Amino acid sequence: MFTGIIEGLGSVVSVTPVQQGQALTILADFELADTKLGDSIAVDGACLTAVKLDGRAFTVDVSPESIRRTTLGDLKPGGRVNLERALRLGDRLDGHLVSGHVDGLGQVSGRHREGNAIIIRISVPPELARHMIEKGSVAVAGTSLTINRCDGASFDVSLIPHTAHLTTIGSCAVGARVNIETAMIGKYVEKFVRGGRAEGQASPGGELPGGVDLSFLHKTGFL
Repeated sequence: MFTGIIEGLGSVVSVTPVQQGQALTILADFELADTKLGDSIAVDGACLTAVKLDGRAFTVDVSPESIRRTTLGDLKPGGRVNLERALRLGDRLDGHLVSGHVDGLGQVSGRHREGNAIIIRISVPPELARHMIEKGSVAVAGTSLTINRCDGASFDVSLIPHTAHLTTIGSCAVGARVNIETAMIGKYVEKFVRGGRAEGQASPGGELPGGVDLSFLHKTGFL
């Protein structure tokens, strides 16, 4: 589990193909004190396992699924990535709860300055947009941000100078692809409301899912 508060940046040292996956070696800009083999490190928001440690450098294995669902397959030596080590019990939760399981990809479709902030617009597919609300949280390349505006195809976030300087988001150009993880509570609530079935999927008896409705609330004593 992560918070979306980026600890620092890393530089990709090497990308080694391994069957259909790959191994990434990354040099962190900060000391990896107390980090041990098997620990989780979020790289641009994707939770990966450290399989080798050498000072500030670490190596992670990237599965074919992660390559398909994230930007990790686009990385080249010299590329810069956001890094965050896993949350420890007792730590302050300054961002929001981030699982490190990327939901899909977005694309930067616009950016402009507004006062001291940079406003970034990101286009996303409908299956991601449906889990976003105005003033809700979203993780973009692992960075916890607040949604200023959203619709069925895009959302806007505002970067203060500190965030723009300490993460890769501030330098993302229009057209860049970014990892997106929506707030996990919305996904769980939607599945609960749909009775555990996908949208439009019929129940075993042939009925479309009703999920949580007034009839259910009456039956279970909530009304």
